[in-house]
Amino acid sequence: MSNSALATALDVTEGTWPHGMPYLALGSGRPLVFLRWFTPDHANPSGWLRQSEIKILAPLAAHFRIYAVNRAPGMAQGTTMADIAAQHAAALDAEFGTPVDILGVSSGGSLGLQLAADHPEAVRGLVIASSGYTLENAARQAQLRYGEAAYAGQRALHHMAGVGFKSPVAQRLAAAGMWLADPFARPKNPADTLAFIRAEDAFDLTGRLGEISAPTLVLGGDRDGAYSTDTFRRTADGIPNSRLIIYPDTTHIGVMKHPRFVRDIVAFLAD
Repeated sequence: MSNSALATALDVTEGTWPHGMPYLALGSGRPLVFLRWFTPDHANPSGWLRQSEIKILAPLAAHFRIYAVNRAPGMAQGTTMADIAAQHAAALDAEFGTPVDILGVSSGGSLGLQLAADHPEAVRGLVIASSGYTLENAARQAQLRYGEAAYAGQRALHHMAGVGFKSPVAQRLAAAGMWLADPFARPKNPADTLAFIRAEDAFDLTGRLGEISAPTLVLGGDRDGAYSTDTFRRTADGIPNSRLIIYPDTTHIGVMKHPRFVRDIVAFLAD
C-alpha cells in the first residue's frame, strides 16, 4: 500500500492534553510521541498541511500509535524551552503514566532533547531528526526575522528559506515561492510564534548532553541548511547511549522523506 493510500485508510483522532496542547493520534501499537517541527500556530494542522503531516507519519503508524503533539497555545513571552519541556512531561505523565518513545523533528528535536535532559523519567527512547543541541546562527537569525516580521504584520515566510536548503540557488527559489505563499500561511496568533522562537533562540544543551540517559538516535542530512553535520555529530557524541546516522544528499526536510527514515526508527526503538 502506498503512503497516500495508507494515510487515507488511517483512523485519525484529535484532542488536547493538559495545558491545552493539541494532538492528532493515528495508528496502533506502542506509543510514539511526535513533537512537531516549527509551526506558525500552536494548533493541529488543517487542510493540505494536515494531509501532508499524516502522509509523512502514516508509515510509522503501521508500527506505533502516533501522537503528533504541538506546543500549548497562549505562550507567554519569556517562556523558556525548559518551561515547555515541563509542560510536556506533565502531559505525558497524565496520559501514559510511564516512559514513552519520543520523536522530535527540527524544533521538536530541540524540545525532545530538553525533555530528555530535564525529565528522564518521561522518555523511554529518543529519536532526534534534523535537529541538534543548539540552533546554529543562520537558523536562529532566520527564525527571529520571521517571527518579528509576522508579529509586525509583514510578509515573513521568505525569511525561512535558508533553513530548508543549503544551496544558494535553492534558497532563492524557495524564498520567491514563500513570498507569494505568505498571505495564506500567516500565524493566527503571531505572539505565540514569537514566544516559541525566542525560547528556542536561547536553547543550548552544551555541557548537559551527558545527562540524557535515554537511548538516542540522531538523524541528519548532509545538505541541511539549518544544521551542519558537525552539530549532528557533537549532539550524538555528547549523549552516552546514542547512535548517529547521516543521510547523504539529504536536506533538512528530506530526512523525513528518506527511504531509510522509518526503517531506522523502527529498528532503533525495537532494540
